[in-house]
Order: sequence, then C-alpha cells, then structure tokens
Amino acid sequence: MTGRKGPKAVVPGKGPMKAVAEKGPRVGDSENGPRGANAENGPGEMTGEQRIQALGACPFARLLGMEIVETWLGGARVVMDTTGKENFLGVAHGGAIFSLADQAFAAAANRDGILQVAVSVHIHYLSPAKGKLEAVARLIAETDRTSLILVEVKSGERVVATFEGVAYKA
Repeated sequence: MTGRKGPKAVVPGKGPMKAVAEKGPRVGDSENGPRGANAENGPGEMTGEQRIQALGACPFARLLGMEIVETWLGGARVVMDTTGKENFLGVAHGGAIFSLADQAFAAAANRDGILQVAVSVHIHYLSPAKGKLEAVARLIAETDRTSLILVEVKSGERVVATFEGVAYKA
C-alpha cells in the first residue's frame, strides 16, 4: 500500500470527526456534581469525613474486616486481620492484601473535599504474611487532576507489599 489515508469518520449531520477535545463540562457533570451525585444520593457532594465513613461502612470492607484507624489530609492507616483470608499455602491471600492497600489508597485520596477515583494501581508483593496487617497510605505528588499515592502494607515492622495508585479528581 502507498501512503494513502483512509476516509475520515463522519457522524451524520456533524461532518468529519475531530481529534480535538471539546471544551466545557466533563462527562457526567450536572448541577449536582459528577454523575448527578449529591450528599443524599452519592459521594460527589459528600465531605471528606463522610466519604471516609462510607468507605469504612461499605459491605466489602465489612466483609473483610477492614478498619480505617486514622486519616489525615493525603494519608490514611487501615488495619485488617487476615485470619480466614488465607490462600492454599496458609498465608494471607494476595487479593486480601490488595484490598487492604486499595482501601487505604481510597481513604487517603478522598479525605479532602474532592471526590477521587482510581485510574491506575500497581502492587508488589514482597513477602508472605499472616495475622494482623496494617496499610499506611500517603500522598506523594498531585496535579490539578490527579494524585499519586504510595501505600505500604506491613506485618509488624516487615513490609509485605507496596502499592502505588493514581487517582483522578472527578
């Protein structure tokens, strides 16, 4: 084939599609905030403290026995006992460790007045663990649209996993 380009996509009544983002409200914005949320029907208008309470009370967090022990602007500490959450080797299941780190990440990201959602996360498992684990999250960097949060999951003084998450400010 030669360097010939194919036809441009056309939307009926709109002409060729442009690769330039339109200016204006973000997808889902409305008078009540992102996706129409307000304090009565969703997290978009909740305070940071209300979001932390909702995170701790969500069914999944309760199922795993996670407890948000402490939060501060840009940080959080969450604990969980891994008893009953072991894999076939008898150590904490990686999914349980991930969930604990993710809960600390969410608490740290949502402590202030801006709703944030995860767009990218990575975990590194460093050693097996049993018993009570603690995840400490702290804000590393942020822009006007994103936050970078690092979480360390520990068993006592031993780091068992590190988790890095990018949150989008909705």
